[in-house]
This record gives sequence, C-alpha cells and structure tokens, in this order.
Amino acid sequence: SSYRKHEWEKHGTCAATLQVLNSQKKYFGKALELYQHVDLNSCLLKAGIKPSSSYYKMTAIKEALTRFYGVTPKIQCLPPEEGEKAQTIGQIEFCFTKELQLRNCTVLKGESDALQAYLKLGTEELSVCSDTLPTYYPSRVQ
Repeated sequence: SSYRKHEWEKHGTCAATLQVLNSQKKYFGKALELYQHVDLNSCLLKAGIKPSSSYYKMTAIKEALTRFYGVTPKIQCLPPEEGEKAQTIGQIEFCFTKELQLRNCTVLKGESDALQAYLKLGTEELSVCSDTLPTYYPSRVQ
C-alpha cells in the first residue's frame, strides 16, 4: 500500500542499515512483532482505561504507560471538535534503540530512530496531547 511505501521510505530506509531490518518485509514484520509485544490495549485495560467507555485524564494514561513499560511514549491527539471539550488519542508511539530495546521517546532531535511502533487511529493532523483536557480513547485501532 502507499502507506507502507511512505513509512518504509520515511523510517525504513534508515533502519535498512541494520541486519535485522534490511528489507521491507523484515521491517514491517519486526514492527508488527514489537507492536504485539507492546500490547497497549491490555496494558491500558489493566490500568482501568477502556476504549470508548468514558473520558480519562491524559496524565493517568501517561502514568499507566510509563509505569508499565518503564519508558515515556509519545502520545498525540486530535484536538476537540467544535463544541466538544475532549481531545481524542490519535497516536501512541513507542521508541526503540537500534538494538530494539524500548527507550524514552523524549530524545534529543537529530538522533535517528531505528524503529517506532505506532498505534495510529486517525490520519488527520495530530498534535501533542494537552495534559488538562479530558481524553477519549477510541476503540477503532488501525
């Protein structure tokens, strides 16, 4: 798909310098494996955060993820629609070292990421989530 082609050209070609990720098949296979290993939904469920049941505090979501994984993910949201007060989680991104160990996503710019596991929910413009807005966690995960 064109999405895969785009992701490969954007991130994969950087990863291709690594033996374990040096083909499109290996890259997406590894991304899928890491994504299943990360298993976000069950982690959030354990923290009592269920998809699309009610609004949550962004700080609670961040704390649950950081406590569970020991690293800080990058969470992006869709801003509230007109007349709404809640933002919607659009993407949760985990970052890995070149050795494919989880690491904090809050790294200095200019450092190359070997791989990121995305939980992508929307294609619209995403921005960094606000810590103060109520947060909706949709169940439609692509």
